[in-house]
Amino acid sequence: MKLSTSARRCAAASPDDSYTAKLIARGIEKCAQKLGEEATEAVIAAVSRDKPELTKEAADVLYHLLVLLRASGVALDDVMAELDARTAQSGLAEKAGRKDNT
Repeated sequence: MKLSTSARRCAAASPDDSYTAKLIARGIEKCAQKLGEEATEAVIAAVSRDKPELTKEAADVLYHLLVLLRASGVALDDVMAELDARTAQSGLAEKAGRKDNT
């Protein structure tokens, strides 16, 4: 899975012209903060059982995750490969194999 041409263009644009570029220019910490804020808003919408709001917040979470991955130099293809590798075993077996086991 690759970022769309317009998403790559936004990330490469001037921070004066693109919100995506502005976030990336502010650093990983700011990108991570924004992802956390959006995730919290998605949780609130889910607990409130507000499907339209959850839909909007989920889009924000995905967007900010993609921005954070880009700022961190982590390819979305690598994340997708990790997910694919996990489908080879049950979720419970995968979780049991983690170091922190949470």
